[in-house]
Amino acid sequence: MRRRAALRARTRRQPLRTVTPALLLLWLVVPLTPLVLWAGASRWSGTAGLPQDLGLRAWQEALDAGMIAALARSGLLGVAVALIATPLGVMAGRALGWRLLRRPALPSVVLLGPVVLAPFAVAMGLDVVILRLGIPGELAVVLVLSVFALPYTTFTMRATYLALDPALEEQARVLGASSRQARRRVTLPAATTGLVTATGLAFLVGWSDYAVTLLIGGGQIVTAPMLIGSSAAGSGNDSLTSTLAISASLPPLVALAVFTYAASRRRTAAHS
Repeated sequence: MRRRAALRARTRRQPLRTVTPALLLLWLVVPLTPLVLWAGASRWSGTAGLPQDLGLRAWQEALDAGMIAALARSGLLGVAVALIATPLGVMAGRALGWRLLRRPALPSVVLLGPVVLAPFAVAMGLDVVILRLGIPGELAVVLVLSVFALPYTTFTMRATYLALDPALEEQARVLGASSRQARRRVTLPAATTGLVTATGLAFLVGWSDYAVTLLIGGGQIVTAPMLIGSSAAGSGNDSLTSTLAISASLPPLVALAVFTYAASRRRTAAHS
């Protein structure tokens, strides 16, 4: 009876395993299809279902608009935010996941604050403070975005530490390792997947931000989202805007594909 029940449950799950990835792929591809068509269109007017003329004119316009420099600034901003928010998230996630705090509710609420509050409201409030203190705009943008990224890194690492047994680190210390050595050589390697995920989330916060970079940076830091927003709001050039949007989407998608492939290879090696 148990074998039949297990077989029926497996039969019911089989369509879900096929349909779910297909729906996820469709969810990713559908929004990108019009962008790809616009990026390759030299002329697409009226109610035509497809572009009348194809060409790479929009890509040349994107290069002339400073696309490469904007992508580089977005990358640097993402790296800087990840370098600050990830170590802080590891420490906070460790304290929350292993229940090292007596009252973890209050820190959790404070950490969730940047996610709950509207970014525009926080940025406008901080803009006044930063002007009074005379903090350079680039540094202020990095610091504020690190605060916004901290909830993502903290709660990702909290979930990671919840799945790790503290006894692992204690055993290393019993065997003679110092606290720092035990964390660096035992705990952190065991938390690699969560650490990479937290770093990626922090990077994406810096990479994709628009509101904080615009308000705190005063329009002087032209990143990829700033360039896209400027094109969408002012030029009316749909081909250029689509090309910039695709250019800003490709690096994270490539990084996600590489990470997924590496994780798959690692799981395969672990099972073999």
